[in-house]
This record gives sequence, structure tokens and C-alpha cells, in this order.
Amino acid sequence: MRVAQVGGDGDRRSNGGKRKRGPGSGGVFLKAADPELRQRWYEGHLGLSREAWGGVLFRGPEASPGSGEASTVFAFFPKDTTYFAPSAAPFMINFRVQDLEATLAALQSEGVVVEERRQRDENGKFGWLQDPEGNRIELWEPPLHPPPR
Repeated sequence: MRVAQVGGDGDRRSNGGKRKRGPGSGGVFLKAADPELRQRWYEGHLGLSREAWGGVLFRGPEASPGSGEASTVFAFFPKDTTYFAPSAAPFMINFRVQDLEATLAALQSEGVVVEERRQRDENGKFGWLQDPEGNRIELWEPPLHPPPR
């Protein structure tokens, strides 16, 4: 099944006629009292080896438009990180989108709490919102040309 493109008509058959705005998971991020110890446990018991930058990267189709590859990050943050704020949850989920600004604008028009802050770097564009329980969700628009590994 192909997930609908954000901002386009997309595949309405697989979602009860509604356009899916998150065409895939971009990552799962967990707080940990000792991120290094927790990562070693996951590596030792589940074989989840870290990349040089510190997180696990799962690869598959369609990470970036035209790249033919996708990635999902699994990483730990220090327990006292403020990156997930204002959420008190010990996790944050990241979803890939094809047009960050259009997606955030549509969500905001629907009454979703969308943060004004945006980030852009070599990994793409990032924006944040909150679900009805206050959990922080990160949206990620991958770069057209991913940085070299």
C-alpha cells in the first residue's frame, strides 16, 4: 500500500477517504536516565547498532523524494532533555511529510496546536505540534538531496 502524498490528493482508499498526512515514521525518541547504557542494552540484546552520530537508523524505500531510500531513527535522549517540551511524556514520535509548511498550515486550520518554531538543517525541515493529550509530535520533511553518509 502506498501512503498518500502530503498536500496532494493521495490514496484516499486506504484511510476511509481521508488523506494521510504522515507518509511514514521518521523516528522514535525516548528519554533515558543513562542514554549510553540503554543504547548498549538495545545493541547487545536486540542487535540495534548505532550510527556514528548516536542513533539507530532503519533503512527502507523513499526517505527523500527521488532518493529511493527511507530511514527511521531510534534514539535515546538524556532524561532531563527539554527537546520534547512542552510535553512531559518520555517519548516523541517523528513523522515524515512531503510538504512541512502545507501540512502544518492544514493542521493549524483544523485547530491542532502547532508550534511557531521551525528548524532547517542538512537533515531537512522540522516542525512540531501537540496531540490532544499534549504529546509533542515532530514532523520532518527530508531534504531533496540527502547529505552524504
